[in-house]
Amino acid sequence: MENVAVIFAGGIGRRMNSKALPKQFLKLYGKEIIIYTLEHFQHHENISKIVVSCVEEWIDFLKELVEKYNLTKVVKIVPGGKTGQDSIYAGIVAAQEVSDEDAIVLIHDGVRPLINAQLISDCINTVKEKGNAITVTPAIETIVSANEDNKIVSITDRSECMLARAPQCFKLKDILQMHKRALEEEKHDFIDSASLMKNYGTTLYAVEGPVENIKITTPMDFYTFKALCEARENSQLFGI
Repeated sequence: MENVAVIFAGGIGRRMNSKALPKQFLKLYGKEIIIYTLEHFQHHENISKIVVSCVEEWIDFLKELVEKYNLTKVVKIVPGGKTGQDSIYAGIVAAQEVSDEDAIVLIHDGVRPLINAQLISDCINTVKEKGNAITVTPAIETIVSANEDNKIVSITDRSECMLARAPQCFKLKDILQMHKRALEEEKHDFIDSASLMKNYGTTLYAVEGPVENIKITTPMDFYTFKALCEARENSQLFGI
């Protein structure tokens, strides 16, 4: 059974204020964010292939980066779509072209570079055991619901809440079937794969990941990423 990483990098990063440069190609220490992400899957012994759905105008540039950093597991780069859902679908269709329907696909944001090998392994093992794996982290702040007048109508016990993150992992045949169903029903607004699968009645299973597994969406996220990278580098340097 193969394990295929499906990386979607179809966004252009309006909230990053990076002008014409998509956020996944912003650099930290001379290396693009998406390369940090791809290297986690490249170096994991249980990942056999990587496919990427990318902003179409930047595919040639990404291919140059893949060659530069010797990312040999990247076997296919395809155009992303107008929405995250569309980009993920393009990626899993590409995965079907290079693998079989029983493969495990690990769907991951190109701008979520702070994962680790243990999380990838835990996700793969959970899919083998239970059929899917949704990365989560515990909610650490109070969760409230408000109405249209900004009146708080309920406060949820945060001990019962988790934040869905990535990777989100499934058998290829299962996630592909549900994406096709959504397309047939002209539903294009699912925020992520977990929401899509849950909508069609799939029982989902959580895998707790590192708290720092953030998505680089805003300038503040980028500086958080930079600080965490510096902290990791210093801990290795000084043996902390």
